[in-house]
Amino acid sequence: MPIELSERFTRAYERLPRHIRAKVQKALRLLDADFRHPGLQARRVKGTADIFEARVDDHHRMTYQRQGDLLIMRNVGPHDDVLGNP
Repeated sequence: MPIELSERFTRAYERLPRHIRAKVQKALRLLDADFRHPGLQARRVKGTADIFEARVDDHHRMTYQRQGDLLIMRNVGPHDDVLGNP
């Protein structure tokens, strides 16, 4: 499934430490191959109709929106920060 990175996602990604960016890259590859991959533990963000979260590691998440066959990456970073502003 094609993935598009929003400017916001790109800015947040660039602020992450290198070792977390590597984990985000792995999560993006999994998402590209299968957005339902069990390692991502993807689920809808509470209170939203079309925004989903995916796990990067124990403390980091990324959010995305599905528009047809396109996944638009919205935000990435520490769990509480990302889910507070998906």
